[in-house]
Amino acid sequence: MSIALEFKENIFRLTKLKLPARYYHFCDEENYIKLLCVGEGIFPGDKWRTKIALENSSVIFSTESATKVYPSTQEFSINTIALSLNNSNCEFINDELILYKSSKLIQFLKIHADKESTFFYTDILSSGRSFENFDFTSMQIRNKFFIDGVLEYYENFDISGAHIRNYLQRHETKMLIFAKLYIKTGTNDAFLDTLALQGFQSFSYTKTKKMIIGTMSAENMYIIKNKINKVWNIYRNTLNKSKFNLGKP
Repeated sequence: MSIALEFKENIFRLTKLKLPARYYHFCDEENYIKLLCVGEGIFPGDKWRTKIALENSSVIFSTESATKVYPSTQEFSINTIALSLNNSNCEFINDELILYKSSKLIQFLKIHADKESTFFYTDILSSGRSFENFDFTSMQIRNKFFIDGVLEYYENFDISGAHIRNYLQRHETKMLIFAKLYIKTGTNDAFLDTLALQGFQSFSYTKTKKMIIGTMSAENMYIIKNKINKVWNIYRNTLNKSKFNLGKP
């Protein structure tokens, strides 16, 4: 599965589409792309690729539904996302990741942005299917963020479901849903201050304060998505944009 698209001066152009990738493009209020897969999820050995280039544009992206990763005895499933932003704004709101029992996933996320660009990117990790409890084998994350060609933040880890279960047991917590937010605004200092005033404490700068990284947890998906939406609305307010309805429950 692969899809590549670009926006120049807010004009959309699809440059590559390989089944089972699909998309919907809406432009009634703002440019909005909803990404989806006509298959049932990511299977062992699958390689999903998403490539997005924005130039002098502002676009909202979301996924149609949760990303499901199926069990594997050997091969990893691979999901690669590459974003290139030139004087642009990108808001990428992912639905949850559901790692089935014995699944293996590698995610590569790479964002290149110039100093004028802004972005809001989210990932959500669930505990798995309703009858599973972090039973996946391995999740490897390789996320890189470049500002004006210089590496600003590199996230590199390999975690197992057993490690997360152990963490939850040690801390005696029922917070089974986790979210990570990667944010770049034009006014990071003011944005971080606003988050603190709104009660969001688990956010901090990257090494040169050109980005903000945040983490969240909750007992269920409704609460975590509501938290993300609140932070997203604060972000959009910094851009003088009103609330946006993704058209999903």
